[in-house]
Amino acid sequence: MTEAWIFPGQGSQAVGMGRDLHDRHPEARAVFEEADAALGFGLAALCFEGPEAELRRTEVTQPALLTVSAAALAVLRAAGRRPAAVAGHSLGEYSALVAAGVLRFADAVRIVRRRGAFMQEAVPEGEGGMAAILGLDAGQVAACCEDTVRAGGGVVQCANLNAAGQVVIAGTAGAVEAAGRLARERGARRVLPLNVSAPFHCALMEPAARRLEPLLAELPFVDAACPVWTNVDARPETRGEALRSALIRQVAAPVRWEETVRGLGAAGHTEFLEVGPGTVLAGLVRRTLPEAHVRPAGDETALAALATAAP
Repeated sequence: MTEAWIFPGQGSQAVGMGRDLHDRHPEARAVFEEADAALGFGLAALCFEGPEAELRRTEVTQPALLTVSAAALAVLRAAGRRPAAVAGHSLGEYSALVAAGVLRFADAVRIVRRRGAFMQEAVPEGEGGMAAILGLDAGQVAACCEDTVRAGGGVVQCANLNAAGQVVIAGTAGAVEAAGRLARERGARRVLPLNVSAPFHCALMEPAARRLEPLLAELPFVDAACPVWTNVDARPETRGEALRSALIRQVAAPVRWEETVRGLGAAGHTEFLEVGPGTVLAGLVRRTLPEAHVRPAGDETALAALATAAP
């Protein structure tokens, strides 16, 4: 079996996500109930009904996305499906660890709520920023960031290496703007400021990583049932302790998604399921591995279609 399961991160949330799974599948409903109990508030209601402004708060978004992915995962497991490998984009790595049996879901949903709060608190809102640079390769974007920093522009670096010609930068607001201007001067097709509440996956997140580390140290991590491709190293890992370390390091380090997808392809994975809301990762996989077959697996319509296909 060559099927790899990939799990989305922040940005894939939408009001209404997961409701159809909750209403139609008792195993998915149990996941939402477990999340509500673990967190002590009605996360399910926020997923289903919003308000959108609340769902977009990082400390809510992160457990909400994890829970919807875990609900879809529960439906897949009930149908007898298992992945050959897993990977998740940023926050999605926690979903991948739940899928691989490394972390218990209740532990994961509690820790990502804390992770979201720590990341939000690391940089006061408005002082940081992120932007997507389209049309330059990673080396060119890194050079724009380095030249900006060298000129005294502040902190800015590559944060998400998503696909060829699609790199996200993060840092102090002024530095991100300056690096974006430099990228345009050097041939970027577009520079798109992102509507985010904090500059994720850059050095400004080091305080969040330090606060998260002792909490992760308290949680049981077991060895993975299948390879987990980590964001920070872009290679497969099964050892529980190494996967714990990767979660700490990924907070302030770039998400090496393009390398991860290429590595999965080189390892023989030609079938991908995007387990969770949206299809952002499907698009990135197709750009990186045009020959790959990527299917959504985050809502009732998609899961019903999978049920008629051979695992």
